[in-house]
Amino acid sequence: MTVPTLAYYRRILSAYILGGDSQLTFWHETPTVNLSANATELGQYYMTFTEKADYAGVYDASGIPQLDYRGRLGVQYNPIAIAQYGLGNYNLWLQTSDPDRKHKFFRIADWLVSNLEQNSHGISVWNHQFDWEYRDTLRAPWYSALAQGQGISLLVRAHKESADSRYMDSARAAFLSFQHPIAEGGVAFTDESGDLWFEEYIVSPPTHILNGFIWALWGVYDYWLATKEEVAHELYSRGVQTLLRGLDRYDLGFWSLYEQSGTRLPMVASSFYHRLHIVQLRVMQRLTGESKFAEVADSWEKCTHSRTNRSRALVYKAAFKLCNY
Repeated sequence: MTVPTLAYYRRILSAYILGGDSQLTFWHETPTVNLSANATELGQYYMTFTEKADYAGVYDASGIPQLDYRGRLGVQYNPIAIAQYGLGNYNLWLQTSDPDRKHKFFRIADWLVSNLEQNSHGISVWNHQFDWEYRDTLRAPWYSALAQGQGISLLVRAHKESADSRYMDSARAAFLSFQHPIAEGGVAFTDESGDLWFEEYIVSPPTHILNGFIWALWGVYDYWLATKEEVAHELYSRGVQTLLRGLDRYDLGFWSLYEQSGTRLPMVASSFYHRLHIVQLRVMQRLTGESKFAEVADSWEKCTHSRTNRSRALVYKAAFKLCNY
């Protein structure tokens, strides 16, 4: 495990204890289910991303949003944030017919096409070009199942709206990452029970970050909706079963876990990620019809109504960050 730096501890204290602004907090919005999204065909994305569509931060000269991580990281392109900005504008374009929203959406689609690059195994990925402090420091360039899924979700919609083959070609190239295990340059991991995971952070052993797995799974689902390729349907179905079987492992009784860290003190979800989990599970219920997703979402929703639960989760989260990552 990488020894955390003083700057890291300052960011943790700012985000979780002092309530300040940091790269851990400033991109978050209120998670919201998009009730206009269709569960059986490509249309509006499953979450609204309205606040992200109106991102008030830094943009480059071409209008691509960048995140200011402050300190030594500074301003960086984050493929996940860029795709979510594009998906938010896509939703608003379909809702309002605003040509500016359409232009922003296709600007992001073009960026995703231009910035897809092969990793050392020849798999096409969207790289993060900066180091990221996690359990093990992720050294640039690093890629993520979350970025792969969000990028695919945007590109298959761009292809639907334009019939431009560049978008589908890039989505198809990125989808290969879900068909290959981590050891072969992909983002897939099969555990000892045969359950299939898509990993947000590529570390060993894997940590199965819940929100990243679900968002990545939506990308696989969207690719299947767009192509009807059987391999996509199989991967999606296996991922859904993994989630159904493993969901109880994220339930502390008073709050949800962010990941399966394997540490003595578990990594409890922050208030934002706990709310995100609830919204993601409600979307999963809409996509699959599985009642368990709604039942767990209802249970976790009740946890948020207790001040004791909220305070306990905050203390657990801060202690974990200070002691482990």
